[in-house]
Amino acid sequence: MATLLRMPEVAANATHAVLAGWNKQVGDAVEVGEVLADIESEKAVVELAADEAGTIGHLFVAAGQEVEVGAPIAVLLASGETAADVSALLAASASAIAPEPVQDAAAMVERPAATPTAPAGRLFASPLARRLARERGIDLATCVGSGPNGRIVKRDVEAARPAAAPAAPAVVAVAAAAAYREIPHSAMRRTIAKRLTESKSSIPHFYLTVDCRMDALLALRAGMNAASAAGATRKISVNDFIVRAAALALLEVPEANVGWTESAMRQYASADIAVAVSTDNGLITPIVRNAEAKSLRTISTEIADLAARARAGQLQPDEYQGGSFSISNLGMHGVDEFSAIINPPQAAILAVGATRQMPVVENGALVVGEVMRCTLSVDHRAIDGALAAHWLAAFRRAIESPLALVG
Repeated sequence: MATLLRMPEVAANATHAVLAGWNKQVGDAVEVGEVLADIESEKAVVELAADEAGTIGHLFVAAGQEVEVGAPIAVLLASGETAADVSALLAASASAIAPEPVQDAAAMVERPAATPTAPAGRLFASPLARRLARERGIDLATCVGSGPNGRIVKRDVEAARPAAAPAAPAVVAVAAAAAYREIPHSAMRRTIAKRLTESKSSIPHFYLTVDCRMDALLALRAGMNAASAAGATRKISVNDFIVRAAALALLEVPEANVGWTESAMRQYASADIAVAVSTDNGLITPIVRNAEAKSLRTISTEIADLAARARAGQLQPDEYQGGSFSISNLGMHGVDEFSAIINPPQAAILAVGATRQMPVVENGALVVGEVMRCTLSVDHRAIDGALAAHWLAAFRRAIESPLALVG
């Protein structure tokens, strides 16, 4: 019999998700496991696969539309069923279904197929189509939209050829004001804005800054990478050392490996380090689980894999949700020092700046040293100043004695 397909809960506790694009249209045959649609969650794009075979008989939701979890999105017809079966299912489910369908089988029979046309004026495109166009260097103005009302969807971008040169951005002229263009917020960007606003306004942040001598670590890293240059092993980064040092510091000072909830202090059993990764849609923090028990090379390989899949929107919810501590490193971008915002319910985040040559006093003499400045943002409800200082001292010792980090 006809089956009503509903918006899945693609992330824990999610109430809504965006249907980024349909891969099937009304009348298309579907096999078990085939991808029906791309669903954009707060942090990634997830493929919705068919659990059974059939034919698409009805679509309720347009590409790019935000939908409540559990709401109907499509009807899947079994073999031999027709538009009459769609009507019967709709009648039986009338209280749960929006009155205006996107497409239905009856409409496909009664009306001749419309030729896809590009919308006049403003370009309408799904979030996934816009992201693909940016990645492939395709001007959306050259795409012919085949979605509802001429909306450009994923398959239209995939069928287009890259533009010879980047197109000039569309601008809107405003009287007595600078020209601008509006870029719709992605689900990820809206979530980031909400969570950071709540964090900064509700958590009593305080900050501690420390300078770490990096001479020994940089020399050790250079030697390790030179020794493995001929092999296929990925080169160790400074950030890999930082993650390992933070994990060992949390092992040494477990009182700092905590989170705040309104009812109790959450004491974490392992150092699950969230590492900030920048993507086209915003910041995401994939997690290195049990980092205190992993070798430096294992951490390095895992971070590289997580970062690559984060930028491709392929992380699973359990790979970026949770964590006991976060690290945000902007040193590779030339930033000397900054303060990061805590990611609740975690109680601390370490902001890492660039390593710089600067004058330092060593054994009473002025020498040039390699120095990295780190700032720890702390939730004062969960961690007091002395405890935060104790953890930061343990972290600096680990960084300045890097042989202990190799394993």
